[in-house]
Amino acid sequence: MFEKLGLTRMAQALAAHSGARVEVVARNIANADTPGFRAMDLPAFGALYDQTPFAVNSTRPGHFSNDRSYMARAVPSGTGMAPNGNDVSLDLQMMKAIEARQSHEMALAVYRSTSAIIRTSLGRNT
Repeated sequence: MFEKLGLTRMAQALAAHSGARVEVVARNIANADTPGFRAMDLPAFGALYDQTPFAVNSTRPGHFSNDRSYMARAVPSGTGMAPNGNDVSLDLQMMKAIEARQSHEMALAVYRSTSAIIRTSLGRNT
């Protein structure tokens, strides 16, 4: 029942994107001392999520993508090159991890609120 609601689909997609982003950030942090390692990040969730079920108009070609294989499309995101060729900034990676955690918590809050509204509409307060 919940999977048919656009809002819950979007919340689930945001939670999945946030989880994938945490994985990419963790890989970056794990390789912070690896010579030649390049930091990666996922594109922003809003640029990847297909919003056509909500009848939103695109403002430019390619604005909304039907391709949901973004989990594997990490892009380089390093800041500066260290002498060993590594461009991982631990400070930047920690900030990205916090952003991903906040996105995941927001997705869960939306899902909980939607569930509460549906339970209330069905007459089930608990």
